[in-house]
Amino acid sequence: MPTSEYVIRGGAEGRERLRLLSSVHRPTTLALLSRAGIPRDATCLDVGCGGGDVTLELARHVGPGGRVIGIDMDEVELEIARKEAAEQGLGNVQYHSGDVRGSLGSGEFDVSYSRCLLSHLSDPAACLNNIQMALKPHGLLILEDIDIRGIFCYPDNPAVIRFRELYAQVVRRRGADPDIGPRLPILLLEKGFEHVSMNVVQPAGFEGEVKLLVPLSMKLIADTVITDGLATPDEVAHLVDRTFEFARDRRTVVSVARVVQTWGYRAA
Repeated sequence: MPTSEYVIRGGAEGRERLRLLSSVHRPTTLALLSRAGIPRDATCLDVGCGGGDVTLELARHVGPGGRVIGIDMDEVELEIARKEAAEQGLGNVQYHSGDVRGSLGSGEFDVSYSRCLLSHLSDPAACLNNIQMALKPHGLLILEDIDIRGIFCYPDNPAVIRFRELYAQVVRRRGADPDIGPRLPILLLEKGFEHVSMNVVQPAGFEGEVKLLVPLSMKLIADTVITDGLATPDEVAHLVDRTFEFARDRRTVVSVARVVQTWGYRAA
């Protein structure tokens, strides 16, 4: 998607946020991949792969007899991903620059996966068509995406609540849906997928990495928020400082956005 549609700063700085996000979500994502039943030796597509963390998990899961292709539009993150795959000795992974709004192939993959991509797209149903077409008949599609309304904290903190509001506003201004998570299983059913299932997860804590995602995300949407005129640079700096301060306090609890997981099989 064009940079103007993606509200979170990318590149090397964005990669570090994605690394943190992947670490926080790793247990629930691995449980999802196992529950969905990805076969060994499968050919997989990771759409909107970012820094490639889940791409590598898929590669380990399918083994050397399988193959995984990660697609993204951020060349900086793709280069980092290629380097990390080589460092880990995973030869069954490839990364390509690609746009989900264009063709992703026709009937080539046993499994397609995507996390936190559709919530940034102005026409997620059309892009889902492209992901669907890339699957073989009876191929497995696995999606994870957010419901930003689910973010909570204790005690109530104005800066965390303001971040939630600003994130939702900048995404909606680009015609996308920051609360798309609950729609995912319905989208699959409307596309004719069979044996559709869903699950809901939401990491939260009073210490550790999970508490840093809100302040780091606030920092990385700052440019978009200011450009859209939703807050002044001083207000944004204040919000970044206050959310980091809240996260560092062990007497507070912070969650990430609620995540809906769904999976199903392309009809023959």
